Amino acid sequence: MLMGALAEMTVAHSTTGSFGAFAEHYVSPLAGFLTKYLYWSCIVLAVGTEVTAIGDYMKLWFPTVPSIIWILLFSAVLIGVNMFNVKAFGTLEYWFSTIKVFAIIAFMLVAGILVFGTHNADYGVHNYMAEGGFFPNGVTGMWFAVVVAIFSYLSIEMIAVAAGEAKDPATSVKKAFKVSVFRLFLFYILTLALILAIAPVSKILAGDSPFVTVMQVIGIPFADSMINIVVIIAALSAMNSRLYISTRMMFSLARAGQAPAVFGRLRRNGAPVNALLLCTAGIAVATCVYVLNPDSGFTFMMALSMFGAMSTWFMIFLTHLAFRRAMKRHGKVLEYKLRFYPLASAIGAVMMVALLVTTLFIDAFHMTLIFGIPFALLVTAMYFVLKKRRGATPATEVTSTTENTSVGQG
Repeated sequence: MLMGALAEMTVAHSTTGSFGAFAEHYVSPLAGFLTKYLYWSCIVLAVGTEVTAIGDYMKLWFPTVPSIIWILLFSAVLIGVNMFNVKAFGTLEYWFSTIKVFAIIAFMLVAGILVFGTHNADYGVHNYMAEGGFFPNGVTGMWFAVVVAIFSYLSIEMIAVAAGEAKDPATSVKKAFKVSVFRLFLFYILTLALILAIAPVSKILAGDSPFVTVMQVIGIPFADSMINIVVIIAALSAMNSRLYISTRMMFSLARAGQAPAVFGRLRRNGAPVNALLLCTAGIAVATCVYVLNPDSGFTFMMALSMFGAMSTWFMIFLTHLAFRRAMKRHGKVLEYKLRFYPLASAIGAVMMVALLVTTLFIDAFHMTLIFGIPFALLVTAMYFVLKKRRGATPATEVTSTTENTSVGQG
């Protein structure tokens, strides 16, 4: 539903702004401003979440070394890489992505052979019904898990937006949909199905990484260490890309007059270092969290980042409803349409609100609204301060193919 809503709006515009830009144009300037900063905050805090996960993964080899050492070390390396030009980032990200994709495919081949190609009674679909079977904690347990699962899908919204920069947005969006569904099935559903067929739920919950736990259950020499390396690379890849994205977002906001101008400056090599240093705030928060409470650092950082993520998805659905009303009002015919409108977007918006409220009932996610609501109020106050100083909130132009108007960049 989210991808479909974004696809409609992306195809309708010849060049891509973003969901923040669409919210600014079709809902209100304040809505667009909020969306941009809420998304920026979740990406920044997600960087801290990834680096805390790396600290946990390193315990497999160095159980006595404090995780804070690894957090600082890996953070320093990636910050250094992002201080160089985009070529350095691109090279590192290429190798990160290549390694993790091939490793996951290799993992699925090995796991598939064990589950379906051997007669070992310990492996198989019968494990799905072990230890309480499906829904051992009822529908409530499943619903709570959705909150955590959304974090895994964070950034999928960028696929439809990026497709708008292609020469043929309609074709690119359709292709992006197919690829997204395929990857969803391959890297999430199929992988999880194999993991649960090999390792009982109790062992998965007792370990740090499900992939490493499975390799330990199988008993292949050094396989758990090899998989741990891949898991760390995957976390570094996510951390690296999110640090890059959040930096460019802040740089763009500064250039559009929606953030202090100091964050819109470039070094001689073309790197927006001031924006980068601000975006390391997530790492700083993660470091403090780990010092105060190392056992729950990962879930705490996830709880902080989830408010921006779910609020952004809510705003995308809300913007799509406003976008459709505007298209109808102007009598515009859309080249690409989301099925089941307006039901799909309305249900999507309601579900995001329901999930946000749900965080109040999950111990690990109490901080989601406690942090998120004051942050949203702070951003709102900042919007009115900027509006009073400048008379209006500036925006960069993105041309629409359906009407001759502009929307601001996010």
